[in-house]
Amino acid sequence: MTDHDHTTLHSDHTQEAIARRLAAATRHSYLGDFVLGAVDGAVTTFAVVAGGAGAGLSNGIVLILGFSNVLADGFSMAAGNFLKARADQLVLEQFRRQEEAHIDQVPEGEREEIRQIFRGKGFDGEVLDKIVQVITEDRQQWVNTMLTEEWGLRLDQPKPWKAGLATFVAFLLAGLVPLLPPLLLPHGQSRNSFVASSILTAITFFAVGYIRGQVVDRRPWAAGLETLLIGGAAASVAYAVGKLLERLAT
Repeated sequence: MTDHDHTTLHSDHTQEAIARRLAAATRHSYLGDFVLGAVDGAVTTFAVVAGGAGAGLSNGIVLILGFSNVLADGFSMAAGNFLKARADQLVLEQFRRQEEAHIDQVPEGEREEIRQIFRGKGFDGEVLDKIVQVITEDRQQWVNTMLTEEWGLRLDQPKPWKAGLATFVAFLLAGLVPLLPPLLLPHGQSRNSFVASSILTAITFFAVGYIRGQVVDRRPWAAGLETLLIGGAAASVAYAVGKLLERLAT
C-alpha cells in the first residue's frame, strides 16, 4: 500500500466520513433508476434503427418508428418503475402496521424475536439483555428493527414519482441518440446515417455502462465494455431480423 493509499484509507475512516457514508447507504440512489432507463433506451431504440436499416427502410420511416418507440416504451418503463416503487412502499407500510399490532398484542413474543435475532449475531448474557432493553424501550426503533432484521425491508423507500421520472428522462435522452443521424443527415443517406448511429450508440452504451460500473462499485471500464457488448448483440439481432424480413418481402 502506497503512502497515498494509506492516507486515503485513514481519511475515509474519520468520524465525519463514516457518518456521511452510513447516511448515504440508507438513502435510495435514483442514479440506478437513471442508468436502467438509459441502458434500455439506447438498446431498444437502436434496435429499431438497426432493424430499419436491415429492412432497407427510409430515414423518414425509421424516425417515425424510433420516436414512437422512445415515447411509448419510455413511458411504459417509467410507469412500471413507478408501480414497482409504489408497491414496495405499500409492502413496507403493511408490515409496519403488522409489527405495531404484534407489539401491542404480544409484546413478550416480540421481545423474544429481538432477543433471538441478536443472539444469532453472536451476542449473549448481559450484553444481549441490554440490547433487547434499549431497542424495545423505543417503539419506533423496535418496529424498524423488526422490519429490517426480520423481514429484510429497506426503511428508506424511493419516491415513486422520482423513480419513474428518472427512468423516463434517461430513456428519452439515451433513446434519442440513435435517431440523431437519421434526423440530421440529408435525405437518401440511409447507409451513412446507420453507420453514424452505430458509432454514437456504441459510445452511449459504453458511457452508460461506465456510469453503471461506478454505481455498483465495479470496474467502470469492464462494465462499459459489458454494456457495449450486450447492446451490440441486441442491435445485431435486430439488424438480422430486418434483413430477413426484407428478403421475405421481396
